[in-house]
Amino acid sequence: MRKRKSNEFLTEVELEFMTELWKLGEGSVRDILACLPPDRKLAYTSCATIMRILDEKNFVDSRKEGKTFIYSPRLTKDTYQSRFLRNLSDKLFDGTPASLVARLVDEYDLSKQDLEEIRALLDGRTTDDAT
Repeated sequence: MRKRKSNEFLTEVELEFMTELWKLGEGSVRDILACLPPDRKLAYTSCATIMRILDEKNFVDSRKEGKTFIYSPRLTKDTYQSRFLRNLSDKLFDGTPASLVARLVDEYDLSKQDLEEIRALLDGRTTDDAT
């Protein structure tokens, strides 16, 4: 028996297509293909299959205009990022967001400006929580 694909998260290729669709707002298979790097060289049928899978997984809505399907995202990029980060935090960092942030800070060569922006975000959050 074949294992059913997870509908909760995107594969790498699906994420590539969703990223372009989030930028476009809505579009056809041809619109999405036009946004991909020229060296990507995907066949129209391959792109159409990926979009159909995204529709089946409820990541996009589709409507037919003439012979063309127009796709639009069902969730925002922010919503997907939140879902993905929560899952990552739960599975890899024992549900401890501070561990996730600590790893990010340790692994990236953050500039002073990056650290100041992070600090401002944290300060803003603690100020919001205090009121």
